Amino acid sequence: MAVSEEKQMIVNGKRLDGRGFNDLRPISIKAGVLKRANGSALIEWGRNKVLAGIFGPREVVPRHMTNPKRAIIQARYIMAPFSGQEEHGRSGPNRRSMEISKVAKHVFENVVMTNMFPKTMINVDMEVLQSDGGTRVAAITAASVALADAGIPMKDLVCGVSTGRINGQLVVDLDKTEDNYGESDMPLILSPRTGEVLLHQIDGKLTKEEIAQAMDMSFEASKKIHELQVAALKGRYERVLAETENGNNGGGN
Repeated sequence: MAVSEEKQMIVNGKRLDGRGFNDLRPISIKAGVLKRANGSALIEWGRNKVLAGIFGPREVVPRHMTNPKRAIIQARYIMAPFSGQEEHGRSGPNRRSMEISKVAKHVFENVVMTNMFPKTMINVDMEVLQSDGGTRVAAITAASVALADAGIPMKDLVCGVSTGRINGQLVVDLDKTEDNYGESDMPLILSPRTGEVLLHQIDGKLTKEEIAQAMDMSFEASKKIHELQVAALKGRYERVLAETENGNNGGGN
């Protein structure tokens, strides 16, 4: 994050979009949006839109990568060329997308019970359709829901949020403007059940006290995100149940 100029982003105690310092942008999550995937989810987080699809467990390709004791996780994060105006919004992978793919792989290797699926692979695909800051945490949050939708056992339903400092004030869930002109950005991926931090990155500078405060803010915000994840999966279950009941009723007529 390079701060090229000072930009006033807090006015009368509010951020430019009217949010308070601890407020998340509007978030909606829907599970089961892709028919050909084993599991899927669409998250709309502010102006971000991210689609996650799960394929597997399935045969490992290429075969020499097969692990006889566990499944291997392959994670792919990519931004659609029309997702934003940033240079990384061009078609195809780049250094940033490869870095985020790698950290996402590590996150899911720590929560997916891979020992239950030896000699297989699980593909976690995350596609950013529209970007406005915080896409990595949105993508991993959506992918966690997609994994659960696929019925893949996990230790926890992980979620993420970014905190950072703008105009000297710590805030939760930075948008693109705050990310570009702020003083720091700290994305976290958390396990709400265990309290583990599965991803911790910092762009910019924060004091030890600010890091501790920002982590507290992130854990508090993650509770709200986790509730939305659970609600998305419950909604998916209710839709499947309703479709099954309607199908049974139709078949009996």
